[in-house]
Amino acid sequence: MEPSSNHPARYWHALDDGRLQCDLCPRYCHLHEGQRGACFVRMNDGGRLVLTTWGRSSGFCIDPIEKKPLNHFYPGSSVLSFGTAGCNLACKFCQNWDISKSRDMDRLMDQARPDDIALAAQRNGCRSVAFTYNDPVIFAEYAMDIADACHERGIATVAVTAGYITPDARGDFFSRMDAANVDLKAFSPAFYRQLCGADLQPVLDTLVWLRHHSDVWLEITTLLIPGHNDSEAELQALSRWVRSELGDEVPLHFTAFHPDHKMRDVPATPPETLSRARRLAQDAGLKHVYTGNVHDPAGGTTRCGQCGEVLIVRDWYRILDYHLTAEGACSHCGTRLAGRFGPYGKPFGPRRIPIAIHAARPA
Repeated sequence: MEPSSNHPARYWHALDDGRLQCDLCPRYCHLHEGQRGACFVRMNDGGRLVLTTWGRSSGFCIDPIEKKPLNHFYPGSSVLSFGTAGCNLACKFCQNWDISKSRDMDRLMDQARPDDIALAAQRNGCRSVAFTYNDPVIFAEYAMDIADACHERGIATVAVTAGYITPDARGDFFSRMDAANVDLKAFSPAFYRQLCGADLQPVLDTLVWLRHHSDVWLEITTLLIPGHNDSEAELQALSRWVRSELGDEVPLHFTAFHPDHKMRDVPATPPETLSRARRLAQDAGLKHVYTGNVHDPAGGTTRCGQCGEVLIVRDWYRILDYHLTAEGACSHCGTRLAGRFGPYGKPFGPRRIPIAIHAARPA
């Protein structure tokens, strides 16, 4: 199947007044002929909903899996990462706004069929392919087609997402994913409304569904923005909710904000804020709490939940020490660590390698 600017979309229905309702995300956009949704990539084209970015990408890179961030999903492995354009949230603090907020389809320089991407991942020794940079929910059909091609070649798939998806679509979408890192932007409905143009509850519903009704390996990231979502009360509430609704084994990442997009007047997150958040989450009973976007070996260290011994030491995306068996068990007491693991060799390290997918096609 070749790249297309009007690929048939799923998850929609016609309304009595002639408009189409998109049923992919909780915005439920109502679209007149020629109108695009809030994500900008799903459009009413002649009375049918189409995805305008199928087969088109803003670029491909090989990253360490820890960059997603995923710390319990084949640590040290490499992942082929890519995104498209657009987003179904409107976060004022977006760190990838040049991609996610782009309405310039000319930014989509690389064209790639699903088989091209799976083959490129295989040829470059990547354990997985990540749908990232912008939210893969909005290009669900493309992501699912790629996931099918990847699984045929033994390549895992990762969704880096805000989790803003409807019950109608999430079963299909996440059934194609092996792991997900969900951005829990804050634990405040007001924050979601005012800074993201969205609602909190659908995200919480997605997290609960992923944890209890799917086989997807789940990790969570919260970007801490000074003065907006970093209060002790909110961090305690978030951590307690994760513990009570998802369990104590789900890894939680607190990452550092840097001034960007529409919040350039907000200072960067101090390292001590991340350390404080980590302590609060640990005090709430979470076993695996990490800090990100900073050099903090303590905040990157994985310990055994049973005996407390150090299992993995990290500094940012670099693994410094590793004490797990190939089955993911503690080498000290034999307790299995929650996650997905395999034989551990030389870690990929903190490199970021841009690649051109068309080069992977057979001559």
